[in-house]
Amino acid sequence: MLGRFATPPTEDSVTLKGFDDFEIRLGDAMRGERATLGKSLLDIERDLRIKSAYLSAIENGNLAAFEAPSFIAGYVRSYARYLGMNAEDSFAQFCRETGFVPAHGLSPAASTPAVVAVRAKSAATGGSVFNPAGLGQPQSNMGWLEPGALGQIAVLLAVIGGLAYGGWSLLREVQMVQLAPIEQAPTIVADAPAALGPAPSETAVALDPVAQAGSALTAPQLPRSSDETAARIAQPEALDVPILIARDGPISAIDPRDTVATSIVPKDATVEQVQVVAAPELVEVLAVRPSWISVTAADGTVLFEKILDAGERYAVPALEVAPRLKAGNSSAIYFAIGDKTYGPASRGPEVVRDVDLSVQAVTSVYTLADPSLDVDLPGFVAENGAALAPMPLPISTTE
Repeated sequence: MLGRFATPPTEDSVTLKGFDDFEIRLGDAMRGERATLGKSLLDIERDLRIKSAYLSAIENGNLAAFEAPSFIAGYVRSYARYLGMNAEDSFAQFCRETGFVPAHGLSPAASTPAVVAVRAKSAATGGSVFNPAGLGQPQSNMGWLEPGALGQIAVLLAVIGGLAYGGWSLLREVQMVQLAPIEQAPTIVADAPAALGPAPSETAVALDPVAQAGSALTAPQLPRSSDETAARIAQPEALDVPILIARDGPISAIDPRDTVATSIVPKDATVEQVQVVAAPELVEVLAVRPSWISVTAADGTVLFEKILDAGERYAVPALEVAPRLKAGNSSAIYFAIGDKTYGPASRGPEVVRDVDLSVQAVTSVYTLADPSLDVDLPGFVAENGAALAPMPLPISTTE
């Protein structure tokens, strides 16, 4: 019935709204931009390192989802910048829609519930946020010292005291001087020049002829008083007239032509004569043509092994047991003992073994080398001055 008498609206009284007449909320705009980019909340969480729950709270305008209100402004600006929107305009619209008021970090509005609870507790105990225990407040003189720390302090002081005492004891032990008693106590020297005998310098001068010559040039000695005699006895020997002895006198007195080594010895000592004995003759292996030789000791040790060229020599060492020779092309091997040459080792180019290289064995087995049998031998032997067997004279025939 009431509708029947109501005045129907006219065309002029009805105003139609267009698309721009509707207000688009910030969350709708962000969801549209996110859909345009084809990103989900989890994708943006991985990119911006912001929890998806915070991103959803920004789109829905839910302030209760944030634990710390001081981070809301940064989250909104970062999310809007990521979507390509104006960061400042988006944050201003977010504040208008949700009623969020930015606050500094120390204000109660920017604190989390846990921080608010700590502040309330510290205010009840007389402290502050940065000093919850009320440090800096007037306390007693020993209020800072905990009872449990007394034992630790006592142990530390004991260790320091022990180290200090040990170092002091060691230093005292090092610097301590101990006097050991002697068997004979020192006696006072009597003032008797005759009983003490002549002064050390006078004794030295009397024994040394060089010092006598030096003392003859000195002024005559005057009689000394008792004080001078005591001072003369106590005077160090280094202050007396020095004894001049040539440093190289004993060496320069040695005559190298003497066969007996002389030295300064006591009178009652016996001097043994040293007789110079000529060095023993050695065997030398001579090769007039290239030949291989091997010299072996009695125990099998190889002393020398080489191909001797023409004219090369090898001196056989003097051992207790003479070495043994093994040689190839032995017709070119000769043995030189002193100024004589023996050989060859064999008459043909063959290998000889176990040749005794002692002087007695070589001289008894081999004869003096005959230069008429080897044309290469005289040239090498003549260079060393060795002797050869006399060459046989040619036999002359008369017709």
